[in-house]
Amino acid sequence: MRNDLCAKVLSFTNDHELIKSGDKVLAALSGGADSVALLHILDSLKEELHITLCAAHFNHGIRGEEADRDQAFATALCEKYQIKLFCEKADVPAIAEESGESLELCGRRLRYAFLERIAKEIEGAKIATAHHSDDNAETVLWNLTRGSGIGGLCGIPAKRENIIRPLLCCSRAEIEGYCDDHQLEYVTDSTNLSDEYTRNKLRHQVMPVLKELNPRVGESIAHTAALMRETDEYFNEISVKELKQAETDRGYECERLLQLPLIVLRYAVKNLLGSAGAPVDFRHIALIIEAMRRSSAVELGQGFTAICSQGTLRIVRESEHHTQEVCIPFDEFIKTGGMRVKVRDGELELSESELKRLGIGENVHNLLLHHCIPCDIITCDTFFRYRRAGDIFTFARRGVTKSVKKLMIEMKLPREVRDTVPLIADGSTVLWLEGIGTSAQANKAITRNGEVYLIFGGSKNA
Repeated sequence: MRNDLCAKVLSFTNDHELIKSGDKVLAALSGGADSVALLHILDSLKEELHITLCAAHFNHGIRGEEADRDQAFATALCEKYQIKLFCEKADVPAIAEESGESLELCGRRLRYAFLERIAKEIEGAKIATAHHSDDNAETVLWNLTRGSGIGGLCGIPAKRENIIRPLLCCSRAEIEGYCDDHQLEYVTDSTNLSDEYTRNKLRHQVMPVLKELNPRVGESIAHTAALMRETDEYFNEISVKELKQAETDRGYECERLLQLPLIVLRYAVKNLLGSAGAPVDFRHIALIIEAMRRSSAVELGQGFTAICSQGTLRIVRESEHHTQEVCIPFDEFIKTGGMRVKVRDGELELSESELKRLGIGENVHNLLLHHCIPCDIITCDTFFRYRRAGDIFTFARRGVTKSVKKLMIEMKLPREVRDTVPLIADGSTVLWLEGIGTSAQANKAITRNGEVYLIFGGSKNA
């Protein structure tokens, strides 16, 4: 008869669709009771689940001989079960000191990087970790003490991308009982006995008190975390839709976003920061919302700035455009940025395939003349680049000449965007500017019959 815990894990695995028939599963094996139980349960269920099982052990190099002992134990255990084991050792203390991370964060980062790398090597295996319900409760409590939002109270998910946690339905006591019932040997990490680490303080000092109040506190916290996860997903979905509605070609409409309920607005800003790769924390979100009301800016760190001006919110980062000169000879640019076409009787001659390539209809394609440069005025000094001091642009119809800097100010382009607007120039004379089209110098040279270069950037905006 199957052990009750095995049946519980199998049911949980099936209910959450953690494993599919034919999957390769890489079990993270530290050598502790949790990971040994995980390996034993997965090995017991591998035929029923139709999986290929292997294991991975990461030696953090933190505990010297004890860490080497754990690696030797993991090796012997996998030999006993005839399970392929992957091992890697790193000097986490030295790497953490160099990076400025804590030992906990550095070790976690390197361990997961190792697991992900091995998972790819064995053709997309799923990574199974031994997190259980007590770990989940400790995570929720820790996030609560830090003032986390709803997202932090969701606890540990049963799966995230290729990482699965089949033991999340089990308590630490159940897992230790399973090891005793099956006479499974395991090793004890001495750092787990010390209250030097934050999680250990929760485990040794806080959780026992809570269990006195409610012996099933782990289950209660897990239930609350599940509700929080549903809430988090709901607000996240709404905020994504609202961001799409508020999006413009320059950023996001502040007025529209500020009309949202505050909780949805917070989620919208959080998602915006996340999609930009910027740091995300509650303080930044609150500051950005206030900046939206006052039309100001917020420094976010890591080179990111949230800018709210002219009714638009943008998350910007120091771009390569600001630090590196981009200057491409026109002959090189046109190979990917345009095409050579004919003008006959003042109209562009575009084939069906060319119209399809441009994604336009034949009734509007002659508007593209505003984004054409005659072939015969291109010289060796014609370049595709970004603006420089002294650049000038002459409007084709009005004949008015302005500096590109002044023109961009009049166009109400945000300062951080101006150095990223492409143009084509011969010396300081701009022949074409993204968002406007060709200048008088290029437009006057277009005859009723001849050949021109059609610029793709402009064709999309025509």
